[in-house]
Order: sequence, then C-alpha cells, then structure tokens
Amino acid sequence: MGIERVIGHIEGVPVGAVFHRRIDVQRAKLHRVNQRGISWLVDQDGSKVGDAIVLHGGYDDDEDNWELIRYTGASPDKDKAPDGTLLRNQSWSYEDNAALLLSYERGYPIRVIRGYKGDKRYSPINSYRYDGLYEITDVRTATSKRPAPDGSPIDICQFDLRRLPDRDQVQTSLEQRVLDVLAELDDEEDEEGFEQEAHEASLGESQDVERFPQSRSMRVRRLIRDTAVAKRIKQLYEGECQMCGLRLTGPDGKPYSEGAHIRPLGKPHHGPDVEPNILCLCPNCHVRLDIGGVVIDAEDWSVILRTELSGMTLLPKLTVKEGHRVHKDHLLYHRRYWEGRAPGEAL
Repeated sequence: MGIERVIGHIEGVPVGAVFHRRIDVQRAKLHRVNQRGISWLVDQDGSKVGDAIVLHGGYDDDEDNWELIRYTGASPDKDKAPDGTLLRNQSWSYEDNAALLLSYERGYPIRVIRGYKGDKRYSPINSYRYDGLYEITDVRTATSKRPAPDGSPIDICQFDLRRLPDRDQVQTSLEQRVLDVLAELDDEEDEEGFEQEAHEASLGESQDVERFPQSRSMRVRRLIRDTAVAKRIKQLYEGECQMCGLRLTGPDGKPYSEGAHIRPLGKPHHGPDVEPNILCLCPNCHVRLDIGGVVIDAEDWSVILRTELSGMTLLPKLTVKEGHRVHKDHLLYHRRYWEGRAPGEAL
C-alpha cells in the first residue's frame, strides 16, 4: 500500500532524504507531479491547497537563504517562452498559485525539496533532497527582475517562506527526546554564561568575549546530529579525514569519522545542514575546526594552521572528492568569524 500524501511530513521519509530523479520524489509522495514546481492536494473541504515546492533553479526572482526563501509562483506553459522567460503576468487564480495562497491563509506548512540546479550553497550536487517544513510568512504581487521579450514589465506572484524550528522537523519520539536534550544543554549553557558574566562584571572585566561551549555539550551534539546528510559525506570518504588523511577504524574494521559543519548549526550562526557545509573529519581535526585552530582558504582549499600543532601533520590542502561540492561561502564565514579571535574563544 502506498504512502498517503498529506500536509506536512510524509511518514517514512526523513528530512535530508535524497532522491536521484524527480520521479523518485513523486513516488515518495513528497510532490504530486514530476515536472512542476508547486504541488497541491485536495483539502477536507474540497479546496486545493499547496503542500510542497521544488527549488531547482527556477526564476530569476527566486532567493534561497536556507532559513528564508523567496519563491516565485507558477505560470501555464503557454505563458512562457522556450527558455522559461515569462511572456505575460502571473495570475493568483492559476491553480498552483491559488493553492499555495490558500495554504498561506490556512497556516499550512510546506515541504521544500531542493534540486541540483538550485543555489549551490545549499543544493545537492546531482540529486534532489527533502529539506523539511517551511511556513509561508508573506505573499505579494511583485515586478519581475526580467521583463517580457518586448521589454514590458511582468507581474509575478511572490511567496516568502521561513524554515520551521528544529522541533517541527522531527518525525519520531526519539528525535523529539534528542531535541529536548539539546534544549536542556542550551539552557544550562545560558545559565552558566549569565553567572560568569555577572562575575566578570563585578571584577570589571570585558563581557564581550563569546565562550567556547562546554565539552560535554559538544560531545552530545556530535552524537545526535549525525544526520542523513552527514552520513552520506562520511560514506563518500570512507571515514578518511579531509584535513589530515587519518582513517580511524575500530576492532570491527569499520571506520570512525565525524561530520563537521563548517558554518555551525543553530544560534547565532544558523549554518545549513547540507553537503556543501559539511566535512568528513577525524575527531581531532573536528575540534581544531570548531575552536578556530585551523581555517581553510576558500579559493584553493589550503589548510591554514592558526595554532601550534604537535604529534601529527595536516595536509597542505583539503581533500575534496568528486561528488562533494564544498561551497566557499561557508569557508569564508568560518575564516572571517575567526579573524581577530584567538583559537578556542568560541564558535
């Protein structure tokens, strides 16, 4: 029996799941059709409501910033030139746009699938990936950046979407308990930080230094944030560290490595949990990256040592295999964050 298509998550399809073809996305019930960007289904009252969109290099007006998306509505084929240029204004009465608008009015979440032609900072290299639930926060009629072939302006239906919090991206009770652990750790760190700031204030010391999270908290996060995306990167490198070349194996012969986010997840960095932002590292190099002991040049992938290293050597350049697209924006964020900070201050 097939999986019933519904509003929200599809049972058995975790966030981060990858599909090699659009038809596979459709078969997983994430999207109703094989080609169009907007998916809809029939609600209980018989109305068509949007349930999913695909980001796959669509219109010039689309903007993808992971947590925030600006999405252009749809047009029938007769209203588009062969190269995709719009020939006339988009309409809110067109069924795809009307369905997405109704989901906005009813407060329904939207599944977001990213394709390989989307923004390279977040998109998979040769597949489609389910990236979870977003809410539509605003809609408007806007003027497209690209006019019609005759030079006349084109009105488009525009949607703003925001990614729902991590708590709404989980599908099992185990995942929910994991998030509860993270929340408790964050609360403990906030309380410890407040007490430390009060102590420093009483001593007249600076309160502007961001602190490195407790090692206990970091270990827990590494264990529970081993997502499907991170696992794919580790499998690609077969556990070999991209920064030093070390390949750790246990008594069972299986490799051990860690999926390291270049731009960290969560506040205040808001890094995406996507392949272009993840490295396969050994535990030592993961810590070096997290505390700013090393940074990576975004142009030639040179590994730049920022603190003394003893007992081992690093590779001169980051190893990057075919099929892994490390994006320079994430490397630049990491390097710029650490400029002017001493290793170990915080990340």
